[in-house]
Amino acid sequence: MLRIVAIALAAGTLAASAASAEDVKVGVVLPLTGGLAPVGKQVQAGIKAYMEKNGATVAGKKIDLIVKDDGSVADNSKRLAQELIVNDKVAIIGSALTPSAMAIAKVVMVSGTSGVINPNNPYMVRTSFTLGQQSGIIAEWAAKNGSKKVVIVQSDWAPGAEATAVFTEAFTKAGGQIVETIKVPLANPDFAPFLQRARDANPDTLFVFVPAGQAGTFAKQFAERGLDKAGIKLIGPGDIVDDNDLPGMGDAMLGVVTAGIYSVLHNSPTNKEYVAAFKKANGYRPNFISLGGYDGMHLIYEALKKTQGKTDGEALITAMKGMKWESPRGPISIDPETREIIQNVYIGKIQKVDGELYNVEFATFDAVKDPLKMKK
Repeated sequence: MLRIVAIALAAGTLAASAASAEDVKVGVVLPLTGGLAPVGKQVQAGIKAYMEKNGATVAGKKIDLIVKDDGSVADNSKRLAQELIVNDKVAIIGSALTPSAMAIAKVVMVSGTSGVINPNNPYMVRTSFTLGQQSGIIAEWAAKNGSKKVVIVQSDWAPGAEATAVFTEAFTKAGGQIVETIKVPLANPDFAPFLQRARDANPDTLFVFVPAGQAGTFAKQFAERGLDKAGIKLIGPGDIVDDNDLPGMGDAMLGVVTAGIYSVLHNSPTNKEYVAAFKKANGYRPNFISLGGYDGMHLIYEALKKTQGKTDGEALITAMKGMKWESPRGPISIDPETREIIQNVYIGKIQKVDGELYNVEFATFDAVKDPLKMKK
């Protein structure tokens, strides 16, 4: 899903005025209340984890973080972003989910929708993911591993549409058949009737995209409708096995295969350190969304080092293009042409480890670009 992080730079006189001050103001608009609060809280925790590790000063400037809660309402996001620019004089803005990002038109911190990074706005860069990166990979994997007839169940919003489009193209190109595509309302979804409709279509595989935060509800109703016992395989992007939801999902999720950008069990020293610090601070697992905040702050810090603290949009975006680093999720970089993230995508299967459900990675696709940007 969700899915974020893009960062937009407040250009022009506002950025210049911020650069002359001792502090660098970073404004973040997140859904900390409302239906998408779990998403915002993960991003905020990721931001705090990075700043706790690296301090609040970079290139001789103090980072002044200003967080606003949009209540999971897109119109609020636009208003709050305007307030951050006009009233708070922020130099850099981060925001959350796709409806918010689209409304603001300049700022994103969690969205997985390819179109959010607009070529007409040169002051945006993404550090989250796109749904296309994951959906194309899982389509290819499914076609090579026995899936022939697929029903798609998608949340009815921009990321769901992109996930469906990329999956459909890749799966049919590999010789598979899409039996039906079923759209589910984003707000307060009841998946049960849609799952029954999917079962009645008699597919061998169900490809699902729902936002992180709704995966737990989906998993419960998937089991209640008996799809797990009907021989229907469940696949999707990593959103449907969100580490934040997995502990409460139940054994119906065992064996589910996804293509995602992160598992809390990702085997690297960087990730083990991150997970330990995150759990100590918050009392729960980090998920892939938290890395939007964590890596977003890394990008800001490293760009400020390159610009020696200058915050005008042109200087910062130039510094960010082509940047590479080791994230808890693995190696990532910023495509200098598209300002999109390039990252590994992992095929994982849900298994029990020490009595708890985890997404266990078993295959890696290296340095995956956004397939929709590659067509342009």
